[in-house]
Amino acid sequence: MSSDIALELTNVHLTYPVRKSSPKSVKRLFSLFSRQKDEVTATLKDINLQIKKGDVVGVLGHNGAGKSTLLRLLSGIYQPDKGSVRVNGKISLLASLGTGFQRDLSGRDNIVLSGALHGIPIEKVRALVPSVILFSGLEDSIDKPLRTYSSGMRARLGFSIVAHLDPEILLFDEVFAVGDSSFRARSKQRIAEMVNGDSTVIIVTHNEQLIRDMCTRVICIDRGSVVLDTHNIEDAIKEYHQNSKDRDSKTK
Repeated sequence: MSSDIALELTNVHLTYPVRKSSPKSVKRLFSLFSRQKDEVTATLKDINLQIKKGDVVGVLGHNGAGKSTLLRLLSGIYQPDKGSVRVNGKISLLASLGTGFQRDLSGRDNIVLSGALHGIPIEKVRALVPSVILFSGLEDSIDKPLRTYSSGMRARLGFSIVAHLDPEILLFDEVFAVGDSSFRARSKQRIAEMVNGDSTVIIVTHNEQLIRDMCTRVICIDRGSVVLDTHNIEDAIKEYHQNSKDRDSKTK
């Protein structure tokens, strides 16, 4: 793999069972892979991608198209049934609101904990805390237990932490529809700074304006396959709408 390539997928296939509804307990979570009546199969088929260092890639597709599955494959959470995934750099995945956070700890303590979980020395994490708090805009709530935070506040804190860890490859899954315009502007600026430093960013989102504002390339996924890979953002958005119309017409 060339040194300017961050991620490379070759003939990747992945199939696994997924519930139609979210598990409501730890017991149900661990039974996620058992065959039951309320399960469907999520599949990625023959995925071939090369993503260069410094790319900001948006991933578009309807619910169930395979977008989140692709991100988890890239992050190493899932392994392909067939094909290969090659990674050139350290990956950070921000996939759900407050992944890894402890509800009874304060926002400040969760910053330190998250940094430690990412393998950052404790002294460096503590030095980053003031900057993370300022970026998140949560100064008034940072010493309150995380259980008192809204989902938007948790997402803002999660992004602020990850953005300060200088990951080489940063994956976002539906976490940008949070915060006010000021926070979104800071997020956009931070991503631009990271890309200028050769970081690679991949964003799964339904937010078309976010795609327009941040992305240099868009991948459209439908039924587990890449149907368009382009630097023309408007072409990608049109393809996304067309796929949605085709799917809606088949369900009527």
